[in-house]
Amino acid sequence: MEIRRYHPNDEMGWVRCRVLSFLDTAYFDHVLQEKEKYEYPSIELVAVHEGQIIGILDVEYELKEKTVCSRGSGIGGMIWHIAVHPDFRREGVGKRLLETAEQMAKDKNLNRLEAWTRDDQWVQDWYEKNHFLKVDSYLHVYLENDEVNESLRSEVARLKPIHAFTHYVGEEKEFVKSKFKRVHECVCYEKML
Repeated sequence: MEIRRYHPNDEMGWVRCRVLSFLDTAYFDHVLQEKEKYEYPSIELVAVHEGQIIGILDVEYELKEKTVCSRGSGIGGMIWHIAVHPDFRREGVGKRLLETAEQMAKDKNLNRLEAWTRDDQWVQDWYEKNHFLKVDSYLHVYLENDEVNESLRSEVARLKPIHAFTHYVGEEKEFVKSKFKRVHECVCYEKML
């Protein structure tokens, strides 16, 4: 396996790896058709095995405090994507991607990495095993059909919301979790470098 910088010719393999990696997670429906491009500088890595992209890691980093990361002090980097193809999990691919990104981040004088994920316990366990600390959370709430009707109103005549994706940042998390069918805790992990 080779860990190397992402190249624009890798885009289709990057997208395929990300889609397959997310299918059995709480992000199963967060599908991208092309690789994201970043406003700020980034560290973009792929893991390649026999010509196939089997892992991805993207870190967008700050040049000025709090322009990319949501918390902390100093210059940090946000892990937007880290994923390993399901056929290659538990082989150290994610760890090798992370170690390479961490060294590159240190070389750029970043003092921390930040990552947000949902409530997949195995994903949270991976972050904790790799020395990230849970530092914050809020809720991702999906509303459908009657849930939308009970919660949202359109100000546009004859426009009826059917589905909605919302953030809940209040203190009544358990109430919100009991009220709606699909609610995920979105958790922030941080690692000092």
